[in-house]
Amino acid sequence: MTEADRVSELHQEVKNNLVNEDVEKVKNWQKEAYHKQMIGGFKEAKEAEEGFKKAQKPWAKKLKEMEAAKKTYHMACKEEKLAATREANGKTEASVTPDQQKKLHEKVDKCKQDTQKAKEKYEKSLEELSKCTPQYMECMEQVFDQCQQHEVKRLTFLKEALLDIKRHLNLTENQSYATIYRELERTILAANTQEDLKWFSNNHGPGMHMNWPTFEEYNPDQASAPPKKKKPDGAPPTPSTDHVAPPGDRSSVSSYEKNQAYSTEWSDDEQPAAYSGNENGGNGNSFEDDSSTGRGVRVRALYDYEGQEQDELSFKAGDELTKTEDEDEQGWCRGRLDNGREGLYPANYVEPI
Repeated sequence: MTEADRVSELHQEVKNNLVNEDVEKVKNWQKEAYHKQMIGGFKEAKEAEEGFKKAQKPWAKKLKEMEAAKKTYHMACKEEKLAATREANGKTEASVTPDQQKKLHEKVDKCKQDTQKAKEKYEKSLEELSKCTPQYMECMEQVFDQCQQHEVKRLTFLKEALLDIKRHLNLTENQSYATIYRELERTILAANTQEDLKWFSNNHGPGMHMNWPTFEEYNPDQASAPPKKKKPDGAPPTPSTDHVAPPGDRSSVSSYEKNQAYSTEWSDDEQPAAYSGNENGGNGNSFEDDSSTGRGVRVRALYDYEGQEQDELSFKAGDELTKTEDEDEQGWCRGRLDNGREGLYPANYVEPI
């Protein structure tokens, strides 16, 4: 789970870098390199288009003249060929008079003259166009070079931007990413089976601390927690001057009471009603039922109490907790601390809030 949390933080970092750095960088460059026009399009594209038109204009004019001369020459050639064909046909036909033949011959001569003039004009216009071509090429190359310089800047920037994006996306180059998995591997390898078993044995098995019964002298001034299975005699303990009662110990009662409590607890003949699973509809854990319902009364500790067994709560004077079950006949209540821990505590150590 720690690995997943830390990797998700790195991915969030990647997202932040892409959005806050890379995207903003591209947007800012676009604003600086491409200026939008009111009528649409970009200023730089418009300037490039106008530059090409200006460089082409003189040569385009000569080209237009040459195309017109070429068309005129080709039409003259066509007319000359048509006139020559008519003259040849007239010589073979008897119906054509000499005057008509003469006119056909004159037409052919005139077409030849027109064709020659059109040819000379076409050749002249082509020569003039050829003379303009070097200057045209030079001007076009200048405009083209300007566009290429702009393109170099664009491609260079995009290459740098894409490398930045790749750097942010590539977590394998991030030392923090590698550290996460080194630490995860080190944590897994550090697990010691024997140490874990030893810890569990010391805390929940044969090696755990046991509160075996010991001989105790009678002390009438000592306040004690009530035994778990026997109603305590007398009033609740009176707090000392420092507002701390002596540590409760369910075994700090008379030998007779202890024997009674243990004989009741471990009796095979009958189970105490307070711990019977039948009270909870067959569910053996009454604490879970009480906590799940959310019922309880808030109480405040009058004295310090240190739990002597696994199912007892520990608290300090002034701590608040929730009583989930009323006092039983032996003087014990069930409750729940604010950290969620549930267990037993002596009823005369608390007061309702």
